[in-house]
Amino acid sequence: MKLHHVIEAQQFDVPTLSYLFKVTEKMEQLVARGGTSDYLSRIMATLFYEPSTRTRFSFETAMHRLGGRVISTENAAEFSSVAKGETLEDTIRILNGYVDVIVLRHYEVGAARRAAAVSRVPVINAGDGVGQHPTQALLDLYTIRKETGVVDGLRIAMVGDLAQGRTVRSLAYLLSKYKDVKMYFVAPPLLKMKDDILSHLRERKVGYTEETDLQKVLPEVNVVYQTRIQKERFGDRTADYERCRGVYILNQDSLKLMKPGAIIMHPLPRLDEITREVDEDSRAAYFRQAQNGLYVRMALLTMVLASEPSSRRR
Repeated sequence: MKLHHVIEAQQFDVPTLSYLFKVTEKMEQLVARGGTSDYLSRIMATLFYEPSTRTRFSFETAMHRLGGRVISTENAAEFSSVAKGETLEDTIRILNGYVDVIVLRHYEVGAARRAAAVSRVPVINAGDGVGQHPTQALLDLYTIRKETGVVDGLRIAMVGDLAQGRTVRSLAYLLSKYKDVKMYFVAPPLLKMKDDILSHLRERKVGYTEETDLQKVLPEVNVVYQTRIQKERFGDRTADYERCRGVYILNQDSLKLMKPGAIIMHPLPRLDEITREVDEDSRAAYFRQAQNGLYVRMALLTMVLASEPSSRRR
């Protein structure tokens, strides 16, 4: 099964997701054997206009584990021809002459779609403003499947910055494809989930509820997906940020309310919304979640580059 551009969560159907996760399981085994050299002739560009640690490093590590090579900029807005006024479209056209796949993070919603419109090589959306982050959603879904064993029938609380959080938006789109899923959106009124997602869920007859009381929801769910209140998205609205930060904090008391088999996820980085003491609980899945990002992105790269690697070692 081949992919070309990876722009949004909506483009994935359940059969494609199932195939992707089978390939992801193979990638876990491949990493344990030291990787492969099958993609030695392939080059990936990571073009990041916003800061990133996990997404950029996991994509670059994924390409290296596959035997490919990487060219990279972590601050394209400052250290590229964009600083001279070059458009995103022209940058993408230039990179088409150099690389086999482009991983793009941008501060503008829709930037990945614009890039894909002028690119003959695959473009992978690594986050576009407050729009979407489809590869994060894919690794989140893989983590849920791996940790809980199921997706159908899932009960999940998405907590924190839901208005500006591209990870929860993308995950909501993916989960809407499964049966009997119910989502609890727990957020301050200023940061509640936007109407486009809620309308999509209503159209697909997916159950959801909007809540402000996290303690009420914790005993009901299999997954708690905690998010950071993103100060950088507030601009000069400092007072709004201060009203929202620290409203929802997971700690030892939260753990007592959760089901024994439930898990805690977070796209990271975290600040104070999950206390360090929670890290020692087996239900804290967020570091395992980040590790899964490597395997999922390896699988995506093999699909956009159109062939799976063999089992031979480097």
